[in-house]
Order: sequence, then C-alpha cells, then structure tokens
Amino acid sequence: MARPDRSLDPRILESARNEFLTMGFEKASLKAICDGAGVTTGALYKRYAGKEELFQAVVADTVEALERVLREKSVTDFSDVTDAALVKAWDMDEAYMMWWFRFLFERYDGFVLLLKCAEGTRYSNFQHDWVEKMTQSTYRYYREACRRGLCTADISEGEMHILLTAFWATIYEPFIHDYRMEQLEDHCKLVCRLFDWFSTLGFSEEAVHHVII
Repeated sequence: MARPDRSLDPRILESARNEFLTMGFEKASLKAICDGAGVTTGALYKRYAGKEELFQAVVADTVEALERVLREKSVTDFSDVTDAALVKAWDMDEAYMMWWFRFLFERYDGFVLLLKCAEGTRYSNFQHDWVEKMTQSTYRYYREACRRGLCTADISEGEMHILLTAFWATIYEPFIHDYRMEQLEDHCKLVCRLFDWFSTLGFSEEAVHHVII
C-alpha cells in the first residue's frame, strides 16, 4: 500500500498558521491558505477535512505540550509529598514564573492562536478551560495542605477558580499584547510581587519560614 504524501504538510501548516494569526479562525480563508502554501484546495482536502481540523493541526503541538506539563505537575497521591514540598508549591518566585513564560514563549504562535484566534473552534473557551484544569489540580494541593494544618484559609473550589483566573490573566495578557522576552522578564517581577499565595491561603509563618528562609 502506498504511503500518503505528507511532503506538503509543513507548507500548508505554515501558511495556515500565518492566516489564522492574521485573520483569526472565523475570518481565515482556505483559499488564502492554499495560495500561501502553493497548493490546490483539492490537495488540502486530501489531508484535512476542513478549516477546523486544520486549526487543530496547527495548535496540536502546543496543546500536547500544555497537557503534558499538567500531567507531570498533577498529584493525586500525596503520601510521598512532604510538608515542605506542599508549602514550596505556593512560593511565587521568579524562577518558577520565568519557567512558565519561557515555556510559553517557545510556543508563542500556538499559544497566541489558542488565546485570541480560536473563536469558532473547539478551543473557543481555551482561557476558561485551561484555568478549570489547573484549578482541579491546584485545589488538591490546597486541600492536602489544609488537612495537614499547614494553612487555614477557608477557600472553596469556585473561589480557587476565580483566584487562578486572575493569576493566569497575568500570563495570558502579555502574549495577547505581543510582549517580547525582555518585556516578559520585567513583567514576571511584577506578577511575583502581586501574588502572595502564602498570605491568601493562610499558611503559618512557621511553615513558610522553614521552607523559604
């Protein structure tokens, strides 16, 4: 059986990426994408069922990278997690924040497509959906810290979602507004000063002192 010819895929995906970034999904033109790639519409349809499938293909690597990080950072069994690790998880330091900004900067176009060009696709609510996924993971850390008496604030899962919505907005917005790396580095310092999770969640001074100082 002959293998399908995938040699045109990189050209199609690059042209699609440019068109989606410029026009957004709903206004993007398949004809313009084909013209940019130097292929016929027939050649495109042999590879992708339509504009939605093409958009998904363009952002696939970014989506998979985000999902992989979420899987790696999510913990369901806390039996091997120390008190110190639970406290440290809420330390809003520049190293942690810059890791996220660099990670997303390396996937700049895909992340921007998900943030502001995805209306009309399955990723239309990406910003909300991503925060919801982070909330489910983060809230488990918070509840475990409460169970061990490390923090005392009474915060519902809905309230945690609101807090993380505000937190992730400080990450989304620089990409929506086309920040470059040097701007992200300055912005990172502001975000770290803005969010004091230890105080918000009611961590004891003793618990924080032993881990951070």
